[in-house]
Amino acid sequence: MSEKTVVVALGHRALGTTLPEQKTATKLAAKVIADLVEEGTRVVISHSNGPQVGMIHTAMNEFGKAHPDYTFAPMSVCSAMSQGYIGYDLQNAIRAELISRGIYKPVSTVLTQVVIDPYDEAFAEPEKIIGRVLNAEEAEAEEEKGNFVTKVGEGQYRRILAAPKPQKIVEIETVKVLSAAEQIVIAAGGGGIPVLEQGTQLNGASAIIEKDLAAGLLAEELNADTLMILTSVEKVSLDHNTDHESYLDTISTEDAKKYIAGKQFAAGSMLPKIEAGVSFVEKGTGRRAIITDMAHAKDGYREKTGTIIK
Repeated sequence: MSEKTVVVALGHRALGTTLPEQKTATKLAAKVIADLVEEGTRVVISHSNGPQVGMIHTAMNEFGKAHPDYTFAPMSVCSAMSQGYIGYDLQNAIRAELISRGIYKPVSTVLTQVVIDPYDEAFAEPEKIIGRVLNAEEAEAEEEKGNFVTKVGEGQYRRILAAPKPQKIVEIETVKVLSAAEQIVIAAGGGGIPVLEQGTQLNGASAIIEKDLAAGLLAEELNADTLMILTSVEKVSLDHNTDHESYLDTISTEDAKKYIAGKQFAAGSMLPKIEAGVSFVEKGTGRRAIITDMAHAKDGYREKTGTIIK
């Protein structure tokens, strides 16, 4: 019987927010991945990078301010850096966990570029907050450079970036080959490095791709059997934080779209997870999307818990 392919999207809670936290968090994430490998699956992993890319962006730009001979790091470069250093910790943690269980599978990280549409409507309404707090003078300087800022407090501002939808994963064939060769692959980290196709060139874009949508696209292009999105809750709820809150078990894509239309899910939080699950399931046969937390990943895979879209 052929192995099932599972794309696992790790949320930021699976990675921590500082370097020491990340070391600890990736060891816990590695146990989840090893559990899925023991279930007889081929695993491809995507992950969040919010705190990490923000830290890198801030550090590089502060360095640029202190050293005028150096240029500021564009967002695409910061994204690439975050993929490298998250992948480094994650693949080593997974390798160690597998070896401790007597499993010998290579683990690799693919630096992954994701093509976006330059005319995506998201560029008209940036929403992703990034970087440190700016004062009014610094915010004005950012706007003069063509960047967007938003007010976050009295006299305080932060940069905001567009979150365009992913269109195509550039390195998808590399991921396919490695996965087919029984490797565990980490790819499309942080939603991928956002790039624009301009002739034969791929040029970095100042944007942040929604990681859940990128994970869904990764699963679609791999023709995976399962998309597993690991987040902070065991199950998705309706009427969240109200007296009428209820939890979703197994639902159809039609049900999910009905709940989306009813604005049951928060934008930038649960909404893209549901949207990614619906798109993945509808574009193939026999597919399922599972949304649960790290602690219940194995049971979620076995459909004993979690919210499952079929």
